[in-house]
Amino acid sequence: MMMRFVLDCDTGSDDAIAIFAAVGHPRLELAAVTTVNGNVALEHVTDNTLRALDLVGADVPVHEGAARPLVRPDLPVPRRLLNEHSDLQQNTLDLPATRSTAREGHAAPFLVDFFMDPANADATLVATGPLTNIALALALEPRLAERIGRLVLMGGAHGNGNVTAAAEFNFWADPEAAEAVLSSGIREVVVVPLDATHSAPLTAADCDGLAALGTPGAVAAVALIRHRIEHDQASGESVPSSPVHDPMCVAYLVRPDLFTETVEAHVSVETAGARTLGQLLVDTRPWRTEPANATVALRASGEVYREFLREALA
Repeated sequence: MMMRFVLDCDTGSDDAIAIFAAVGHPRLELAAVTTVNGNVALEHVTDNTLRALDLVGADVPVHEGAARPLVRPDLPVPRRLLNEHSDLQQNTLDLPATRSTAREGHAAPFLVDFFMDPANADATLVATGPLTNIALALALEPRLAERIGRLVLMGGAHGNGNVTAAAEFNFWADPEAAEAVLSSGIREVVVVPLDATHSAPLTAADCDGLAALGTPGAVAAVALIRHRIEHDQASGESVPSSPVHDPMCVAYLVRPDLFTETVEAHVSVETAGARTLGQLLVDTRPWRTEPANATVALRASGEVYREFLREALA
């Protein structure tokens, strides 16, 4: 059974790997990509997205979206200051220059049109960046929440954050959008936070195995993963490794056994805290007043993740 989906992303290195996997896996059909301000500025996100698709020979429509957060003029800390002492995020990925261009029309109305069309009732929405485009689409058409059958998103942290002690980058970058999406009533939401992605990091040995596949997607993915290992070492690991977050959302579509520990909870996002802005709140209290609105992944199987990547990049 083919799993058809739209990818909303802010293409840095792990989003690019998610694109390679989405195009390469025999049971995945990437219907479209929408781009959003996040890891890098929007023009770089769109360029990186087109480069990734061109590399693996995919003629997939790309629609450019929001260049800034939903209500804020910029990230809570401007990107130039945020990345001042980090080499993890590259404005332009080391991929061949694109030959393609984005389609006409903003991502938000495209998402409305796509998911309101009954022909796309079986499609999933996967989000691996800030949720600005999806929040805008829901504001344009509130019925959209009833028409998105499933949303799988990378964001948040039940334990420690990465950009701050409390918050993961995607939710911190646009907390108002994240809160709007999670409270919109989409009937099936799967949240993939740092807890899950950090539980199954990739190593240099994993890179060696993927490199042996020899495909353009595998070779490019290995270079990006090695860069992450060099600049984003997973904490507490004795062997050099790095979490590769975003492809997990794509992997879950065909390998629901990827997540070995999950919890049904009411989730929300802090939008006003001075020290907790963007924090994912996972309320599992039996006496909570709000019903569960998401499944939150807490741990992932490294074996299943590696199996997925090998199959997708081969």
